[in-house]
Amino acid sequence: MVKLFIGGHPLNMDELQLVQLVSPYGQVATIKMVRDRQTKKSKGYSFLEITDTEGAERIMEALQGTPYGDKELKINIVPPEEAAPARRPQRPGGFRAPTYAKVERHGSSSYGNDGNKPKRPRKQF
Repeated sequence: MVKLFIGGHPLNMDELQLVQLVSPYGQVATIKMVRDRQTKKSKGYSFLEITDTEGAERIMEALQGTPYGDKELKINIVPPEEAAPARRPQRPGGFRAPTYAKVERHGSSSYGNDGNKPKRPRKQF
């Protein structure tokens, strides 16, 4: 499968209209229309997975730069290394405990000569 980026489509276009636009040139396996999280409105670009490479190339040749609505369509093949699913973004400002360097203690009264704290004797019951 080949992943295509399609940008510049109208904001009021839905998934079905986009598939109908592309389907005469290649078979669509999956579609992901990028939308705003709060308003659920399209952001004007989508990702399509096309079943074969020839179909993806036909789509690019036929629709690249085509005026649609008030914009021009921009179509690119997404390289395979970028097609991997994105990792979840980290939340900013999370707490991370600081790391401290190990401090060697010499000559302290509560420590023995070897630098280790003496062990307490166990209680006898």
